Amino acid sequence: MTQMTDQMRRRDTEMVPRVLVQAMFTLMGVSLLLVSLAVLTDRPRVGTREAAPVAAEVTLTLAGDRDGVVTARGVDGAVLAVSDGDRNGFIGVIWRVLARERMLQGADEGAPVRVVRRTDGQIAVLDEATGTAIELVGYGPDNVAAFARLVPGAN
Repeated sequence: MTQMTDQMRRRDTEMVPRVLVQAMFTLMGVSLLLVSLAVLTDRPRVGTREAAPVAAEVTLTLAGDRDGVVTARGVDGAVLAVSDGDRNGFIGVIWRVLARERMLQGADEGAPVRVVRRTDGQIAVLDEATGTAIELVGYGPDNVAAFARLVPGAN
């Protein structure tokens, strides 16, 4: 019985081998060193996609209410979309991102944003009040379509 207890005690003290822990911290240190070196030497970014030219765009304002419903209005004041409508919830998500960025930068929360369709078919939300550009890539077809429907000529 004592031998079994000693074996279990030794096993419990070293659940993860020391070499594995050292390798993990070494990898973490090398990664931190490489990123720091790239930042300090102002190395240009590689592997990032160049934004295609704008093919079509719409300027609109996003305004939310206390219930979390966001309304997208054109420059003429016409309602273009409401976030609680058919598959438009992602409009509210983007509005929250923009509202937070505007709060952090002290920008006008009612300033208009541009929703653009690029020549390669990608949709982006551009907030010139803060300089924020949200490229809608990888958010899923329903989420991107919520904004794509707002741009003239987009399907």
